Order: sequence, then C-alpha cells, then structure tokens
Amino acid sequence: MHPPVPMLDLRRQYNSIAPEVLEAVGRVCASQQYILGPEVEVLERELASYCGARDAVGCSSGTDALWLALAAIGVQPGDQILTTPFSFFASASSIARIGARPVFADIDPRTFNLDPAKVASSLRAVPRNKIRAVLPVHLYGQCADMDAFQQLADEFRLQIIEDAAQAIGASWKTGSDTIRRAGSMGTAAAFSFYPTKNLSAYGEAGLVTTNDPDIAAHLRRLRNHGSPRRYFHEEFGWNSRLDAMQAAVLRVKLKYIEDWNRARRDRAALYDRLFAESGLTSGSGFESTAPIQLPFTSQKAHHVFHQYVVRAYRRDELREFLSARKIGTEIYYPVPLHLQPTFVYLGYREGDLPEAERAAKEVLALPMFPELTEEEQRWVVASIADFYC
Repeated sequence: MHPPVPMLDLRRQYNSIAPEVLEAVGRVCASQQYILGPEVEVLERELASYCGARDAVGCSSGTDALWLALAAIGVQPGDQILTTPFSFFASASSIARIGARPVFADIDPRTFNLDPAKVASSLRAVPRNKIRAVLPVHLYGQCADMDAFQQLADEFRLQIIEDAAQAIGASWKTGSDTIRRAGSMGTAAAFSFYPTKNLSAYGEAGLVTTNDPDIAAHLRRLRNHGSPRRYFHEEFGWNSRLDAMQAAVLRVKLKYIEDWNRARRDRAALYDRLFAESGLTSGSGFESTAPIQLPFTSQKAHHVFHQYVVRAYRRDELREFLSARKIGTEIYYPVPLHLQPTFVYLGYREGDLPEAERAAKEVLALPMFPELTEEEQRWVVASIADFYC
C-alpha cells in the first residue's frame, strides 16, 4: 500500500525554514515586546507593499479582520451587506456580529465565487441605498470578478469589502489590463493567517488592508479598545491586537510566499494533466458529464490555489474510498451559509440559492501544499480512477 498522503503537511514547510523561524522567535523573546510593537509595524509595512495597498493593520484573526473592516467603514446595526452563501462561516457571521443583516446572492458555478449577475439582480430588487456594501470572497485562492463588482459599487454607491482570507498573492487583471493584487481593490480587505493558509502563522493572526488613511487610523483604534493612546477611549472597540511572535513568524514566511504560491500553481497544473490523462474528466468543463469536473480559472485571475477543489460524482462515497487509502480530503463547504441553523432568522429555504446548494453536495478538496510530491499526486489521481472503474 502507498504511504499516506496528507491533505496538508506543515512539518515539511517548517523543516525548510526552522532556523529562520527560531531566530525570529528568539528576537521577540529578547525584545520582551509581545503585543503590537516594532515587529508588527514592520510586518504591516511589508504586507501593505506586497498587496499594493496604502496601509495594513494587523489584528488577532481573519474573523476579527472582517469584523474590524466592517466597523471601520461605518457599518451600523440594521445595515444590509450582500455576500456569498458559499464560504467559511466568518464571511457572514462578521456581518451579523456587528448588528447588520447578511443578504445572500448565488455563486458562479464555474468559479464558486459570488456571481455579479445574481448580485445585480438582488440590488435591483430592493430600494436603493438599502444595501450598504458588498462582500465578495476570493474563494480557494481565485479573485472574484472585481471589474463587475466595481461597476456595481459605482452604480449603487456601495462599498466593497474583500474577503481575501484565502487569497494572499492572488491578483486580478482589470479592464484596463492593470494587475491588482487581492487586498488593493476594495474599500478594505481582510486576510487570515490561520495555520492552514498559504501564508500562515503559528496560531491565530489576521490583517486588514486599505487605501484610505482615515479607515486605517480607525482600524488601529478599534483593534485596541477604541483607544488612540493608552487609557483614552474614543469609542467602543475590541481587544484584537496582533502579537509580535506571530508577526515575526509571518515576516520570515512572507519572503517565501511567491515561491510557495508558484509551487501550488505547478501542482494544480499537474493535477489537471493527470486527470486529463486518466480520462476521468473527458476534457473537463463545467457542463461535462464526466465523474470529475476540474476547477475553472478566469483568464483575468492569477489563482494561488489555497485549495484544489473538484466537483465529484458520488462525492461522499469517493471520499470514504480515499480515506480508506489514507488520502486526505476535505469538503469546503458542506452546508451553505443561508441554510445554517444560526441564520434561520433570515428566512432562506432550501432551493433559494441552487448553485451554492449543488456545490455543497459536489465539491471535494484534494491534497494541496507546496511540498506535495508528484508521486503523491499520481497516487491521488490513480486512486480516484480506481474508484470510478
């Protein structure tokens, strides 16, 4: 039997950078400055530059990054924020947490991202100015259609909050052929550095980027109990500060993110080729009746493959088969947000957002990380072929 193939193996990454990480951690210990401070400030400058944004503000998690971004742009209780039903819970829970109301529109079945056409229909179905902002998610590492969302934002006077939690280093080619990175295209953008992300901390960490200096200043107050300086509080904020240890680790890893993202793209391309050679996709394509449908990448998108996600016929049975062979897989996401019990008060029912509901029944994430070997990928695809034979 082939050795196990993990969904993700962080040990391989750590082994390649351990001396640098340990030196960075030692530096923080020697400084005795553990919360915010110089290490965080330098990381903020480095990430702002990397994303092409004016400012970056570190915080304690990607969830808090979303929450802080919404608060900093002035979202109030009772406001409505339009977002996707096919994402991690935080994309919508952050809206509810601030007292606003999530409004869901369906996804593009090819990219799994929020569908601008469905958003436009939703916006035209309600009185103008009822919806305050749109929150597209750059799901699995591919940017949403930011040209279309910017047009809608201009037409309906909306603010855009990018949920870039899975998309560090991803980019979008705009209508003017300008390439802009995730984190530079909205009013603000939220990143997560959860340990499974492309750029990952050794614990919880997040960050908000923005091109508006007033929003950046507001973010810095909000993450620190609404305080511009110690013991003076201008508003109610939160304890959402980034600790220096995580910042130091992220600074080490940031030097490698382009190489790691390139490796992910290479592994995605190899999966594509191996599936094509196996005959499982019959040329792939969304309308294919083959048992496996491959991920679609827009020509305008630079995809960084946080996840490599296929649509699979008899998905749950396939997953059990792969698990028996000790091949890791995951389902992102088995229950769309509009059908989560906590959002029952919104009034959505099964059938309201059919593409998100169908995706939840079909998607399967396969092993994907920079150190994944060709031999492991060949075993994954061969095992899937064995299942369908």
